[in-house]
Amino acid sequence: MTMDMFRIGEPIADTKAPDGPIETRWERRRFEAKLVNPANRRKLTVLVVGTGLAGGSAAATLAELGYRVKSYCYQDSPRRAHSIAAQGGINAAKNYRNDGDSIHRLFYDTVKGGDFRARESNVHRLAEVSVNIIDQAVAQGVPFAREYGGLLDTRSFGGAQVQRTFYARGQTGQQLLLGAYQALERQIALGRVEMHTRHEMLELIVVDDRARGIVVRDMVTGEITTEYADAVVLASGGYGNVFYLSTNAKGCNVTATWRAHRKGAYFANPCYTQIHPTCIPVSGDHQSKLTLMSESLRNDGRVWVPKQARDDRNPADIPEEERDYFLERMYPAFGNLVPRDIASRAAKNVCDSGHGVGPTGLGVYLDFADAIDRLGRHTVQERYGNLFEMYERITGEDPYQVPMRIYPAVHYTMGGLWVDYDLQATIPGLFVIGEANFSDHGANRLGASALMQGLADGYFVLPNTIANYLSAGPFEAIDDNHPEVVAARADVEDRLARLLAVNGDRTVDSFHRELGQIMWEHCGMERTDAGLRKAIEQIRALREQYWRRVKITGDADGINQSLEKAGRVADFFELAELMCVDALHRTESCGGHFRAESQTPEGEAQRDDDHFSYVAAWEFTGADQPPVLHKEDLNFEYVHPSQRSYK
Repeated sequence: MTMDMFRIGEPIADTKAPDGPIETRWERRRFEAKLVNPANRRKLTVLVVGTGLAGGSAAATLAELGYRVKSYCYQDSPRRAHSIAAQGGINAAKNYRNDGDSIHRLFYDTVKGGDFRARESNVHRLAEVSVNIIDQAVAQGVPFAREYGGLLDTRSFGGAQVQRTFYARGQTGQQLLLGAYQALERQIALGRVEMHTRHEMLELIVVDDRARGIVVRDMVTGEITTEYADAVVLASGGYGNVFYLSTNAKGCNVTATWRAHRKGAYFANPCYTQIHPTCIPVSGDHQSKLTLMSESLRNDGRVWVPKQARDDRNPADIPEEERDYFLERMYPAFGNLVPRDIASRAAKNVCDSGHGVGPTGLGVYLDFADAIDRLGRHTVQERYGNLFEMYERITGEDPYQVPMRIYPAVHYTMGGLWVDYDLQATIPGLFVIGEANFSDHGANRLGASALMQGLADGYFVLPNTIANYLSAGPFEAIDDNHPEVVAARADVEDRLARLLAVNGDRTVDSFHRELGQIMWEHCGMERTDAGLRKAIEQIRALREQYWRRVKITGDADGINQSLEKAGRVADFFELAELMCVDALHRTESCGGHFRAESQTPEGEAQRDDDHFSYVAAWEFTGADQPPVLHKEDLNFEYVHPSQRSYK
């Protein structure tokens, strides 16, 4: 078994979530939580790490409330955060279409889409708050698409039979981020937010069991500084780049949350990875990242492969009767709009059986010929024009004339630091929002829910819940001479010095690529007991080699991107092992976590609710010590677990 790789600890529970009717839990929590009066808010300081949708909206809102805010990002501008890359849309239970949508239906779809591995209380709150997000964004001037009469338009996304997704062509993330960015810049101009760009958090400062600050490196000068506050908010995104090739920006990393994990914050469900079904296929070893094609394309594009295996004819030469529209065939109720994990696994299976297309055989067609005939090229261009242009620039193929080729790729991570209903980690005073926490998506995230969660956390949830903690502040002042501060800073300096001292013969990227290949092969779309054990052995051996052979040019004084990447990859090694241990211990198939040993006769994911209906919260106990597993039982009162069916 796997007990040699981890130990079982005491169960963990979310003590902040109210009981009683789910429709009133959020309202009651807000009323029961302690408040901070306006005069006292001016005495309190909050550090926010990350300026994406979650971090940007949180910093702006906290400053608007009167708190003193210090914001940090490693980009050269807050608006360069990776949220800008989100394309297709944002969900909200507005029911503008009058097609049967409601808060309860969004709640139901999200719990079911997450394969019954998310908390009901959190998901219902998310559905409630979703309607406020749209109003907030419209008031900020976000240019959502509108119908001819001027009303906001919506479209479908995977895992839902209603049209609840608001969008701004294929650049919804960018437009929403600009809204949050403008709100943030307003607070910066008013002197309420102190903005620090090109700074990377390298350590969390914990004093008297409370999060009290961070250690950061100025990425331009190399200077190491310590910053203090009454509370710390991590909004640093996900860890998909552990796979090397993903749809994430190259700078996306796990360091902020991993440093907090090593200081005592539990890491929950690390093995739950979002595999996105519509990405441009890998073209060669030269690639450093992958490109997402929005899920919104599945509204009008039809997914197919040739019925004949290894059919390399031009797609235009393959007649209709020789095409397999496999998603429509397998899942007639949802068709091309099945959830991401279902679509991804189906695409992988047809490619594995020899029906894939393109030079590598790892691709399926996403065809818009029917949509162009039905709607006209102009309408298709209005909806997806920038996405079509992006595809043509990358591949040299015109999707108006030939079908796109797509294949699944790592996109989003459902795991993250464990938080309670107040979004507070197991370290008091440490709050974690957006993709950096684990809380709302279970084992699979439905499309258009990432933007929803990030803005819900930043604009509406955190500003209410953090007050309950800060009502006990301001806390005792600390300075650079405090023993915990001295130790945290020394750890950062020693770590950088150790990396520079290796002076080996392999680049950081070569190690990262090899790690990513191990993870994709053994902890990606399909996992097995033997494969995961092999991966753990390989990761440990590669990590040991990393600290003997990595080559970092330059020094710590000034700009050194090689050094920056080296620290991030070192953290990816440790995270990768925990991901594999988490996947190994969970001997069920669930959402994007497909264990070959656990499937139905039809090849669908087979959950084991009797043994795995819990959140796996992992405690760090030392670099060479097995982690401790704390289980948080999941209870379902309103959406009872069942075998998911989209047929």
